[in-house]
Amino acid sequence: MEHSLIDGTARLTRRRVLSGASTLVAAGLLPPLARAQASWPTKPIRFVVPFAPGGSSEIVARSTAAELSKTLGQSVFVDNKPGAAGNIAMSEVARAEDQHTVILGHIGTLAVNPYIFEKMPWKLSDFKPVSLLAKVPSLYVVHPDVPARNLREFIAYAKSRPGKLSYGSAGNGSAGHLAFEFLKMSADIFMLHVPYRGTGPMLTDLMAGRLEASAVGAAAIIPFIKAGKVRCIATGSAQRLPQLPDVPTVAEQGFPGFEMTQWYGLIAPANLAPDHLAKLSSETRPSRRRTPWPDCMPTLPNPSVTRRISLRNSLLRSRSGGKK
Repeated sequence: MEHSLIDGTARLTRRRVLSGASTLVAAGLLPPLARAQASWPTKPIRFVVPFAPGGSSEIVARSTAAELSKTLGQSVFVDNKPGAAGNIAMSEVARAEDQHTVILGHIGTLAVNPYIFEKMPWKLSDFKPVSLLAKVPSLYVVHPDVPARNLREFIAYAKSRPGKLSYGSAGNGSAGHLAFEFLKMSADIFMLHVPYRGTGPMLTDLMAGRLEASAVGAAAIIPFIKAGKVRCIATGSAQRLPQLPDVPTVAEQGFPGFEMTQWYGLIAPANLAPDHLAKLSSETRPSRRRTPWPDCMPTLPNPSVTRRISLRNSLLRSRSGGKK
């Protein structure tokens, strides 16, 4: 009798507990952790860009942030933190613990910096990939006074003046720096490199005639090409761009297989909670497809460009030759 009474009391207690729990759910009174998981983000998200304003990274980040603000129901604001080829911002975000900080990933910071800096203030394992955002080809441009209408003419002009021509970039190790060095190596020409602190100031000097040439992401330079401020002599894309149908690729002008394209992605600190990461990823994919990219953004026909990077950290390591 006593045993059955205890069992009955236990069953009654369990029913009351379960009933009470369901009441809590209905009333929205679950513990703070459960509520946080359901309502994240609970405050504005800081979207760090590891470069100065004025380049393709700015266009990609601001377009993405505007659309994500709508889908997440919280403001996503861009915060430019240039310096040390992106390492300053990457290091800061790697240590962020507020669960509301993300950063623009780039081929330069993720795949190049581990090879050009002896000591890195961050590791690839400090981050988690969220989504691929855009692929932007490098365009090779010259000042209008340079007597070259295409790449072949420019190469001939540079070879006739070895070491007397200069090109600018957004900084040492930047995508533009590597793109032009690759062209120099492929064409066997010698030009001086002038690094700047960002694409903006470099373009100012290029358009003023203080530089002869540069390699710039299409999104940042197409408006100036259209305005006649600079002349595009070749595109680093695999095919001609719809915005510049009369400009041949580098490959078309004597360098088969040549392609220089930079990619941008959204990455988060490794400590971002898994459910937050999943929500951010699921919201970024449709946002990326709906993002009203400016006319200066190249139209890339390959639909895989817009898909989520389902790569995990192993892909990030493969991008940098396995470095951690």
